[in-house]
Amino acid sequence: MTAMPSAISAGGFEPEGDPLREAEIWLGQGRRVALATVISTWGSSPRPVGSMLVVDSKGAFVGSVSGGCIEGAVIAEAMEVIAEGTPKILDFSVSSERAWDVGLSCGGRIQVFVEALR
Repeated sequence: MTAMPSAISAGGFEPEGDPLREAEIWLGQGRRVALATVISTWGSSPRPVGSMLVVDSKGAFVGSVSGGCIEGAVIAEAMEVIAEGTPKILDFSVSSERAWDVGLSCGGRIQVFVEALR
């Protein structure tokens, strides 16, 4: 069994890591961090409610909230939340223009809560 890396380089991706553990490590290193959590889904959704993605201020991330189709948009929003400190609820569905822009055309809806961790 190989050890899980304790930090992912900027822009790195580790979908199988433990986002909460990584957030704790990153906070201990003085990094600024946001946590994105799937809070509701409807129809086709690649990740269940409770799935998490942790992001640092440089764009490193661990976990997944969508299997890839909206991850880029969530990461960008998470970086804004880190900078501003205001949590957000993100809503992606096939009826929203934003969903088509990020590739969520599979017929479903996903809501993601993004909050800065301190």
